[in-house]
Amino acid sequence: MMAEEQAQPQLALERIYIKDMSLEVPGAGVFTKEWNPELDINLSSNAEKLDDDHYQVILTVSVNAKNADEPAFIAEVHQAGIFLLKNIPEDQIGQILGAYCPNVLFPYAREVISDIVTRGSFPQLLLAPVNFDQAYAQSQQQGQQAQVDAQGNA
Repeated sequence: MMAEEQAQPQLALERIYIKDMSLEVPGAGVFTKEWNPELDINLSSNAEKLDDDHYQVILTVSVNAKNADEPAFIAEVHQAGIFLLKNIPEDQIGQILGAYCPNVLFPYAREVISDIVTRGSFPQLLLAPVNFDQAYAQSQQQGQQAQVDAQGNA
């Protein structure tokens, strides 16, 4: 048997970095009011193949805070990682890039959001953990349902 045929699957985080981050505070009036924010939190991720064995995965976390119906802040981070995926079965790559990698990146993104919000002199903001496996499974089901609907309407 050739060594190539029994090559072991490899999955590794090779680099983690902040691709982009921002904090916008539209008006200083927010600091003169009692702090009782409404938060709108959005998460998304995408993956890009860099070469045969490497993918860049970017997890985007956006937090839009309103206080007394006025914009308080908009915090956003694009937390990126370069992952080695070598000898991984093709049918597992989507799950790895869509759920496993965002799970790895989320704690870093959560820390950056907390840090920039605090530096903006707002109270600390700790985002709740996210189940990316469940979110990935739901997006797959919705994609399959959309295909079925499209075929039914054809």
